[in-house]
Amino acid sequence: MEPLTDPFGRLHDYIRISVTDRCNLRCIYCMPAEGMEFQPQDEILSYEEITAIVESLAPLGLRKVRLTGGEPLVRKDLEKLVTMISAIPGIEDISLTTNGLMLPAKAALLKEAGLSRVNISLDSLRQDRFSMITRGGEVSKVLKGIEAAQAAGLEPIKLNVVLMKGINDDEIKDFISLTLNSPLNVRFIEYMPIGSATDSWRQSYLPLERVIEACTAAGWETEEAEMPSGNGPSQNRRVIGAQGTFGLIHPVSDHFCDNCNRLRLTADGHIKACLYWEDEYNVRPLISDPAAVQALFRKALGNKPHNHEMALALEKKAQSHTPTARRMSQIGG
Repeated sequence: MEPLTDPFGRLHDYIRISVTDRCNLRCIYCMPAEGMEFQPQDEILSYEEITAIVESLAPLGLRKVRLTGGEPLVRKDLEKLVTMISAIPGIEDISLTTNGLMLPAKAALLKEAGLSRVNISLDSLRQDRFSMITRGGEVSKVLKGIEAAQAAGLEPIKLNVVLMKGINDDEIKDFISLTLNSPLNVRFIEYMPIGSATDSWRQSYLPLERVIEACTAAGWETEEAEMPSGNGPSQNRRVIGAQGTFGLIHPVSDHFCDNCNRLRLTADGHIKACLYWEDEYNVRPLISDPAAVQALFRKALGNKPHNHEMALALEKKAQSHTPTARRMSQIGG
């Protein structure tokens, strides 16, 4: 069968699947202050439906699956879904993006089920600030989740840090210090205007050159580093002599669309070929027909734009398509 390619020749072998739009935190860049109206449970894809979609795509070259949310571990018995996906011929890698709060109870089960590794969201190491960003979370619980993932062998562990001007940009050195004596991979991510391109976002946006400036100020020399296991658009570096690495992900200032290989599936069964644009295709009615599922994914890819134009949103310039109105928690990142 022909592999999953778009009009620009980009091969897509990776899918990010949101298993829920619910979360046990309320991060300021992910949900509005007033909260979200979550989808009814009967509108959320079942584990069997998710597995059937992956089974339909594996013959087309799908090899990597990432489970996201919301917070995926609030979905009951997520390890059962991992077991089901890991049994599909052709699937080589299953990963998870999580806030880490439930990893102490789940890490070993997930590893046994076939999970390869985890990305853990951690936007501050200071409790007062972490509580502000997450609207009430406890950073000590995330740190325990990191320890649990290490103990279970869910490695390499990547820590996702959304960098925000005037909020956590003074912690860059603290985060990179985590990599000096531990094989952690800290990834600094530019604040994206998903579901909102307001002046508030523009005021908090910070280009990632600040990370290199912080290294220089700390007296650290850095070098290029190999990408840790897994898939990602980060530019990876290491403080010379450090066990771990840090990465820079520039979706706004230096978009990585030329090498995009990812598809997205929302918790309610919509295909998104691009995180930023509003285009969606409801695959749920077709799940019992693998050929129809494959055809709809090809249609979604056939309409995928070359890039997302977030930089134009930063400059308040006109864009060629309509940005999504969904929040990050509703898409899965």
